[in-house]
Amino acid sequence: MKGVLLVNLGSPDSPTPKDVKPYLDEFLMDERVIDVPKWLRNIIVRGIILQTRPKKSAEAYKKIWWEEGSPLIVISERFTDKVKKQSEIPVALGMRYGSMTIKNALSELSEKGVDEVLLVPLYPHYAMSSYETVVVKTMEVKDEFFPKIKITTLPAFYNNRDYIEVLSESIAAGLKGFEYDHILFSYHGIPERHIRKSDPTKFHCKIDASCCKTNSVAHHTCYRHQCYEMTEKVKDKLGLSNDKVSLSFQSRLPNDPWLKPYTDFEFERFGKEGIKRLAVITPAFVADCLETLEEIAMEGKHQFQEAGGEDYKHIPCLNDNEAWVNLMVKWIGDWQTKETLPV
Repeated sequence: MKGVLLVNLGSPDSPTPKDVKPYLDEFLMDERVIDVPKWLRNIIVRGIILQTRPKKSAEAYKKIWWEEGSPLIVISERFTDKVKKQSEIPVALGMRYGSMTIKNALSELSEKGVDEVLLVPLYPHYAMSSYETVVVKTMEVKDEFFPKIKITTLPAFYNNRDYIEVLSESIAAGLKGFEYDHILFSYHGIPERHIRKSDPTKFHCKIDASCCKTNSVAHHTCYRHQCYEMTEKVKDKLGLSNDKVSLSFQSRLPNDPWLKPYTDFEFERFGKEGIKRLAVITPAFVADCLETLEEIAMEGKHQFQEAGGEDYKHIPCLNDNEAWVNLMVKWIGDWQTKETLPV
């Protein structure tokens, strides 16, 4: 029997330092998130970051926490429930980090007789710290606890024509009635070294003005290229003018070069350069979460307005948008009946 495993990032069980600390420990000790030797990762994470970060992060989570729980979890559950109702095969939801584990989700499918699983990392782009770690963790859990299950992985869908259409329609709806001066596509940041590590050619990715535009097999695993390509496709779909659209990268750790330009620096620049009405899109995420609701919708607005900006609009992620649900159901149905995956 076939089944589907949807996987997103995860969340602490509550917006308290007590629950945030073990969540951050699991997340930041992932070798694909902080990719340094384990002894050094231990020092950085457990000796430095976890001494102060849980309290600060808990305060941020409190700002966006819903009555039902973590927005990311609630939204992902709503999306999963809608997909389940339209799918002919079992669908389960797991998280890469936290208590809603991949193991529990695979166990749920296995108990229903599923022995062939479509793994869907809920990330449009390939990055070692998001898409790749979900695939690797799922395979580890499968090999240890469910060796008879066969797993097929949905490819990154950043440039899928149908996904671009659904995303573009959602953005157009979010922009309706907002006379913007500029639109910023803010993607989650990653260290520059992750780009080079993910380059199978070991020479193509130079993180300059040309490599992302020069065709290469490296683009299949190049997060930076995929962000730029998605932006171009959405821009073309919506007929947006080049001078009113730009791209940046949010969320970074200090003392390390991450992908530029940095979103918070852009907020300040826009305000100082006279941009008064700014719309911000966060297309690295399919569901709103701490990074979109607190960092962008709240802090970003404050940074932009402090720098001289006026009207600010954060456009929500796809969340449980019906068109997004329908597209996922289509992808599942195509895999179930025709063994085909989206391209």
